[in-house]
Amino acid sequence: MIVCIAEKPSVAKDIAEVLGAKQRMDGYYEGNGYQVTWTFGHFCTLKEPHDYDMKWKYWKLEELPVIPANFGIKLIDNDGVRKQFTLIERLLQNCTEVINCGDAGQEGELIQRWVLLKAKCKAPIRRLWISSLTEEAIREGFQKLKPSSDYDRLYSAGSARAIGDWLLGINATRLFTVKFGRGQSTFSIGRVQTPTLAMIVNRQKEIDAFTTEEYWELKTIYRDTEFLCQIDRLQSEEKAQKGLEYLKLHDFEITSFEQKEGKEGNPRLYDLTSLQVDANRKYGYTADETLKLIQNLYEKKLTTYPRVDTTYLSEDIHPKIPAILNGMKYYSRLTAPLLENPIPKLKSVFDDKKVTDHHAIIPTGVVPSGITPPEQHIYDLVSKRFIAVFYPECKVSNTTVIGKVEKLEFKALGKQIIDPGWRLVYADEVVEKKENTEERIMPTFIEGEKGPHLPVIHQGKTSPPKYYTEATLLRAMETAGKTVEDEELRELMKDQGIGRPSTRANIIETLFRRKYIERKRKNLVATPTGMGLIDTIQNELLKSAELTGDWERKLRLIEKGEYEADVFKKELIQMVVDLTEEVIFNSYQRTISIAPVVVVKAPPKPRAPKVEIKIEDTICPKCKTAKLMRGKAAVGCSNFGACGFKIPFELMGKKLSESQIIDLVTKGKTAIIKGLVIPPSSEKINGKFILSTLFNVEFSS
Repeated sequence: MIVCIAEKPSVAKDIAEVLGAKQRMDGYYEGNGYQVTWTFGHFCTLKEPHDYDMKWKYWKLEELPVIPANFGIKLIDNDGVRKQFTLIERLLQNCTEVINCGDAGQEGELIQRWVLLKAKCKAPIRRLWISSLTEEAIREGFQKLKPSSDYDRLYSAGSARAIGDWLLGINATRLFTVKFGRGQSTFSIGRVQTPTLAMIVNRQKEIDAFTTEEYWELKTIYRDTEFLCQIDRLQSEEKAQKGLEYLKLHDFEITSFEQKEGKEGNPRLYDLTSLQVDANRKYGYTADETLKLIQNLYEKKLTTYPRVDTTYLSEDIHPKIPAILNGMKYYSRLTAPLLENPIPKLKSVFDDKKVTDHHAIIPTGVVPSGITPPEQHIYDLVSKRFIAVFYPECKVSNTTVIGKVEKLEFKALGKQIIDPGWRLVYADEVVEKKENTEERIMPTFIEGEKGPHLPVIHQGKTSPPKYYTEATLLRAMETAGKTVEDEELRELMKDQGIGRPSTRANIIETLFRRKYIERKRKNLVATPTGMGLIDTIQNELLKSAELTGDWERKLRLIEKGEYEADVFKKELIQMVVDLTEEVIFNSYQRTISIAPVVVVKAPPKPRAPKVEIKIEDTICPKCKTAKLMRGKAAVGCSNFGACGFKIPFELMGKKLSESQIIDLVTKGKTAIIKGLVIPPSSEKINGKFILSTLFNVEFSS
């Protein structure tokens, strides 16, 4: 019996129908020598710190960094997962061969490999690799099954990515939470998440620091055409008025008139990021919403595999293009002209060297029915883009006119569409852009002509940088924070982007869930919590978009067999070790603040009366209403859910006595304590603890 494992029940059903496995069983389909079963997302995950050693269950600075000798996986704690995994495990024990039908990408490979590894599969494994779920694509895929070993590098990259995220996420989150957010904040830090947040925070700081300035420009109207004076913006109205009076004294003269025919190249096919960008700009969909919508269209057999980062098609797709266009019945008005002649094999569309695991997102030619309006929007974007790439280029006439008024030079630019070409596919959008004066038809000028003109002053204000939207943030993640408009250059930079197309939406959603950012209309705005986190992290490596982009490049090189996964892991381990030592050791050279802001010492509390006081009799210094109570690892406010105040029993290697805790709460400080330990050197020093006005504990030597 051959066992096929798909990533979703719906995909398993499609595969089972093609293979003739018609009998529906509990958790799988059977028939014609096949058993087709499924997972549903991640069944396994990397083990947690305490799975390796119970001492790592507790968040303590002295136990950092957490670096297991060998990483292991475990089953996710979920009843549905356990039931389905047990079934898969049983099927694998009695099979002759396994066909991995998981999602054809790095994450899909990792999900299935971990399941097979956890189930201790001993049968030979082959891989199904398809770009769409049509019956034709599935049949073709089963005719071209490859050994699982052909995808070992893909799995190695996925594993290295997961371990890298675990190492940095676990250690940096614990390090900064224990060090700077004790009892009040959990600082979630991630390899991709933190540089992305840093980009948003830095942009917001630029906006907040921006000072609007007024400026004045000289313009003039000649033959119903507006010309702009080619001097720097004037910084005072007085200078502008002097310039205006000067212009009124002289005629306007044309010194150069140039018209050039040019072409506007066709738009490229969609990869996931560019689709998310356009869906956000046109419909306001979030990156996560667009990913879910295009995934639905893929599973409904209407579009090809969505989690791609290329805008090219493989050359073997070229013969299939006419059939796909023929199947797009709702777009027959646009496809009919294309089908009158052979489809050109354009290098801007078909290039095997630019395609790795999958080609760009295109329609399959299956006629859609019963899809939701949002799905229709995304399908329309993909379909029109697919049609537009095969239309002729758009021909334009670009006009540049140079004139002068005595010594002052003026310029006007114009653009006219001669032949719309591919713009016909976007007729509505072209009309809309026309209204926004993208096209500017200009009269014909003759060099040397002169005449009267109407000079004017234009007063304006400088504008701050724009907030990130999801569209612009996705582009920034794709280029590691660099502003790149050129599509070819952007294509070359994808190997060094932050995250991958399939993960960027989740990264943005994670920032929302952590309440590090929020939406204001379409703008992404950092919250005080997000700003505080980035300000707290002094280590630039954690916030560097370029460094994270370099890590992404190395992960892609691992996929290609050009970089060793073990080397990547060692680099991250060393970074984690260096980060831990830097944060702990350097911070202990000065007064330590555990709050994410500058700590101001509180004045000492009034001296407590010389009577025996118990912790349970003491009022919480923060809320000043509830009493304190003992927990397993700390003393905290009995109304902790609302107040959040607590003091750990153990700080810097010393267990605080009841009297020391009471002194800290009532007097605002302890007496000098001997033998406090500075990690990681284990150097012992004397010092005292002080309660700040923010009700955090700080250390003073």
